[in-house]
Amino acid sequence: MTDDAYLFLLDDASVQLGVVPAAVGDLACMETPAVRAWLDAQGSTPDSPNLRLLPPEERAAVPEGAERLPVPLSDEELSRVRHLMAPESLARIEEELLTYRDISDGRDGLIGRALAAGVPPHRIVELTGEDPATVTAAARG
Repeated sequence: MTDDAYLFLLDDASVQLGVVPAAVGDLACMETPAVRAWLDAQGSTPDSPNLRLLPPEERAAVPEGAERLPVPLSDEELSRVRHLMAPESLARIEEELLTYRDISDGRDGLIGRALAAGVPPHRIVELTGEDPATVTAAARG
């Protein structure tokens, strides 16, 4: 498990902040008594368009005063949340990085494109399983 992510409720579902948990797919935390009780207390449901989720590194973006609840996510669940939050071009590169686990040709080029697109080195390491030194070397080369 990682640091806690945050579930929170927005007053306006049209605000583009975080991801709707239903879009992420099955999340173990959504079935816990704590989350169910919190949703009931808020008069909300797991598929509400006002319910949002942010990864731990983005929790400062939760609007002040918004009803919020820290929730644990597995590494795989957290990866799906981050993928959905990424801009489309970053999402495509991240998809390639995930696919990369099964290939080796063009590794340095793909890592270089990901770095140029703004994917942080630590995220490349997460997605590819590469050694951080390999990612650093590709960034220099």
